[in-house]
Amino acid sequence: MRHSAKILAKTLEETSKIAKAGMSTLELDEFAEKFIRANGGIPAFKGFNGFKHTLCLAVNEEIVHGIPKKNKILKDGDLLTIDGGVIYKGMYSDAARSIGIGKIDEQKTRLIKTAYHALYSALDIIKPGLHLNEIGKLIQKIVEKEGFNIVKELTGHGIGRKLHESPTVINYWDGNSGPTLKEGMCLAIEPIFAAGSGKMKCLSDGWTLVTVDGSAAVQVENTILITQNGCEILTE
Repeated sequence: MRHSAKILAKTLEETSKIAKAGMSTLELDEFAEKFIRANGGIPAFKGFNGFKHTLCLAVNEEIVHGIPKKNKILKDGDLLTIDGGVIYKGMYSDAARSIGIGKIDEQKTRLIKTAYHALYSALDIIKPGLHLNEIGKLIQKIVEKEGFNIVKELTGHGIGRKLHESPTVINYWDGNSGPTLKEGMCLAIEPIFAAGSGKMKCLSDGWTLVTVDGSAAVQVENTILITQNGCEILTE
């Protein structure tokens, strides 16, 4: 899993570097697939539930699962989320990065900054003995303090021999403490929220989830391993 995650982290880093105005999202997807395969990995998303691409690429009001397209051209001022997964020797990793294309406005800058702050604040508290839903409670507090809203239907998850395993990691407090974290568990932690209402709908392609009010959304994610005293971020 460590090796799988290293391939993925480097893929996201290199894909983020080349993403610029004038590029199609399909170009980024093709670059990422070549990079993953050249480093001995297999794209985890390709073929997953019929998905045909290596990356989910969400732009602005798209929250998650954006389909890479030849005619979808990035523009200056776009907020882009690059979400990917890798399989290496049967083990999975999953991570996402949100970046600005060119010069982005103040709201999108705050969305990205808040997303990383929420993610790394959550990772700071993770350790054996913590109740799972304390993660979501902290993420919600940070996100709502900035005036943004959690997209409650979208969650993090356990990960290992499959892309999505139990437990489900919600990004808000639902009044239940959830299971107790144990050393050796691996989780994909992913704050997902919007500048607007946090309500979503699915486009006719059957994949792309967008905000109902057209407001910008953000998602950042790391695969982590719970250690004796805290957690190890695998996808860095």
